[in-house]
Amino acid sequence: MNQHPDKPAPVAQDASDPDAGLFGRPLFEDPSARALSRVGVVDVGSNSVRLVVFDGAARSPAYFYNEKIMCALGAGLSESGILNPQGRVRALNALRRFQHLAQGMGLPTLTVVATAAVRDASDGQDFCDEVKRETGLRIWVIDGDEEARLSAQGVLLGWPGSYGLVCDIGGSSMELAEISGGRVGKRMTSSLGPLKLRDVPGGKKGRDRHIRETLETMRDVMGDQRDRLFLVGGSWRAIARIDMQRRGYPLHVLHEYRMTARSVTATVKYIQAADLSELRAACGISSARMSLVPLAAEVLKRLVRVFSPKDIAISSYGIREGMLYEQMPQRLRDRDPLIEACRFAEAKDARMPGFGKLLYAFIHPLFRKVPEPRRRLIKAACLLHDVSWRAHPDYRAETCFDNATRANLGGLKHSERVFLGLALLHRYSNKREGTRFENLYELIDEKTRLDAEILGKAMRFGAMLWMTQDAERGTLKWYPKKRLLELRLTRDMVPLFGEVAEARLMSLAASLQASVEIKRKR
Repeated sequence: MNQHPDKPAPVAQDASDPDAGLFGRPLFEDPSARALSRVGVVDVGSNSVRLVVFDGAARSPAYFYNEKIMCALGAGLSESGILNPQGRVRALNALRRFQHLAQGMGLPTLTVVATAAVRDASDGQDFCDEVKRETGLRIWVIDGDEEARLSAQGVLLGWPGSYGLVCDIGGSSMELAEISGGRVGKRMTSSLGPLKLRDVPGGKKGRDRHIRETLETMRDVMGDQRDRLFLVGGSWRAIARIDMQRRGYPLHVLHEYRMTARSVTATVKYIQAADLSELRAACGISSARMSLVPLAAEVLKRLVRVFSPKDIAISSYGIREGMLYEQMPQRLRDRDPLIEACRFAEAKDARMPGFGKLLYAFIHPLFRKVPEPRRRLIKAACLLHDVSWRAHPDYRAETCFDNATRANLGGLKHSERVFLGLALLHRYSNKREGTRFENLYELIDEKTRLDAEILGKAMRFGAMLWMTQDAERGTLKWYPKKRLLELRLTRDMVPLFGEVAEARLMSLAASLQASVEIKRKR
């Protein structure tokens, strides 16, 4: 049976480890993870050369450094058979700069891979030799099958246990890879990159015929693929930005942005009718990228028609993240990227690292019957509840919301980002009206907004009850049928239950529409 696309894959549990499972012991201090705490990778593509340095929790890394230089190495390759001479000079300069940056950051080495343009050009090996002489960097030229595999592994970095079809478009090629149950299956490559499509004879009709025939051949090889379509690559992300612009979509986060076949069709028509310079400015897309968008849009329209996916998701993770995933031990791959990132944030930034777990245990009675996807968000919120304490008190609630909705966190749908953001906002504020984020609230329904408010207020109250590890802790009990919230105070807790704590408890009860009963242990 396929894994549901919006649920992490089940994680095998070690019965000897009391912290095993979805919320298992964090692994960022494990030697196998610490070895990945700062990793530099370079992707030499047909259109751009990019350096990414990953840092932080290895399962869900932060981008310590990210720089892209548009070189267009593959421009004119179909006609000349060689790399674009100007692009070659720019790429060499970029790699020289990246090597110096890596040395300044203290990175042990850079892993450099090159894709379609370098592997197809007759002077590709000569370029690699020149880079080795000038910079000392060795370029690993990978074939289309390996490119597809690494891109699919990048998707698995953010969606463990996912299934569907990964489509990675570059300047000179487009790859497809099947993923199922957290594994990469069939994959293949094609020449459907926009730089190559420029050189297809016969104008638009010739391109349409070439795109259709190529994709139908790919479908024959890949088989029926009607699950989720994951889109990887700069041209797909640019189209997603335009789709957001057309729809007036309020959350400008590309990762996990969803489109439908109907919205793809509408956006392709929107692009074809638009003034591209005005559209580029409105969407913040570079001129070099925008020149490729109309061609990529033709491919996407046909891709969706040929494969008929259930839904479409944009992935900001691709080949570079796949290179990091390649180095991970399996037990690290199996972890939930959201929870691992939140664990790392708590350890680094919270005033009392470890209290998030105690807070989760304290408020858990309010959420006993919630489904597992919601439970992991509650856990994430408890881990993050105190990481923004350094912000000015007047802005702390909004800072929390902003961080949750826009941070580089894997394994989060946009609606889940808003739920998490609202919960953390209510950790510091009883009210959510009057913020600059009100247009984002509409991404979740009223019931979900109330659930986020209850979670936030529960954390707001629970955070008042900091205690030593060996203290006897009190408990919350929730009786939904009677609408009764019961607080049982131990002798150790009584001194902590002052006026402010009581006011926060009553605010939580109001959101629950509950009466309150307080029992003090004597």
